[in-house]
Amino acid sequence: MSELQIISATVCPYAQRTRMVLHEKELDFEVVEIDLKNKPDWFNDVSPYSKVPVLRHDGRTIYESAVINEYLEEVFQSPPMMPDDAAGRALARIWIEYCNSQFCSLFYKVLLSQDAVEQKELAEKLIGVLHFIENEGLQKLQGDGDYWMGDAPGLVDFTFFPFFERFPALTHYRGISMPEECQRLINWIEVMSKRSSAVDTGNPAPFYIKNYSRYADGSANGVTAREMKSRLA
Repeated sequence: MSELQIISATVCPYAQRTRMVLHEKELDFEVVEIDLKNKPDWFNDVSPYSKVPVLRHDGRTIYESAVINEYLEEVFQSPPMMPDDAAGRALARIWIEYCNSQFCSLFYKVLLSQDAVEQKELAEKLIGVLHFIENEGLQKLQGDGDYWMGDAPGLVDFTFFPFFERFPALTHYRGISMPEECQRLINWIEVMSKRSSAVDTGNPAPFYIKNYSRYADGSANGVTAREMKSRLA
């Protein structure tokens, strides 16, 4: 077994986050792909939450994508993916948390909702989040750089990007388009999509449209779907 092993599922944006970081740090790693609809018996022994990704390294098992990515940043420090000052790292963590608690939550809720009025309300909230990202995030932090916090990509970029790669599913099923006025965000998505780590770990829009169909019709019953459905109730 490779020194680094990631248990992953291609469709999962959280797993793609970590695979992108592993690629960007040019690490030698083994991918163990599992079917989230038919998880192997051994999976719950290594993933108490029954989620991907899971990282195995040096006899340790680590789960939760944000935690894994910070672990990789601490253990494999080149290239650096967090600011070198405490305030900058705190700001990066604020945006990582914002992605997880606000953006990702709305992404799934919009897809899962089966009520037209609620869908409209959630879509408006999501558009508001996109404007917040544009104005409070990229506009204030990018400077003249192409990435979230300047000239080089970091953990914030890799935290958000997999969900924007899956954005065509929102457009297809819920008619949500990227606001034209969010030009920094649009440009950032284009830049990120061309990175080799995105190309190597990503898929075209039809793949996500097909795989998110069960979210859109409300029949998805995986761990993430159940969690988000409970928040809609």
